[in-house]
Amino acid sequence: MSTFRELYESDLARYGKAGTNAYTRRLLRYLRKIQTARNPMVKMFYRVLYKRHCEKRGNEIPWLMSIGKGFYVGHPFHISINPSVVIGENCNIHKGVVLGQTNRGSRKGAPVIGNRVWIGMNAIVVGQITVGDDVLIAPGSYVNRDVPPHTLVFGNPAVMKPMENATEKYIENTV
Repeated sequence: MSTFRELYESDLARYGKAGTNAYTRRLLRYLRKIQTARNPMVKMFYRVLYKRHCEKRGNEIPWLMSIGKGFYVGHPFHISINPSVVIGENCNIHKGVVLGQTNRGSRKGAPVIGNRVWIGMNAIVVGQITVGDDVLIAPGSYVNRDVPPHTLVFGNPAVMKPMENATEKYIENTV
């Protein structure tokens, strides 16, 4: 299990020289503190801070979920993520993204997001699907089926184009 310092510093390292704003730093600090705290009182304290912090910006990013190192939240407003979602390492998520669960049908469940995945503004990824490594999901896309690695995804319904290094110049400062 990773320590708070490892996770938090890997998240901040993704922002590079420009750094990030105070809101995003607090969001990531509270999230990683909850995920790594062993003392139940400390965990509860940070849960309260985190909940209040998320409510201010309309975020629903559950602390229970599995998030790999190097989590990058660009414009952290109105993001909604189901607690069952699994997010890999060095992933970018932007404003208005929904990573949700489907409650019926053959894809009942929540998505598993691979490593080095860039999810643009207002994109929706739903159902028990797998998004491979090195995938770029364009803003406004609706994805409800598996996405192979090294793919550019755009549109509603999702159109998938194979592309080597799909996230090149989009995902930087990987850890």
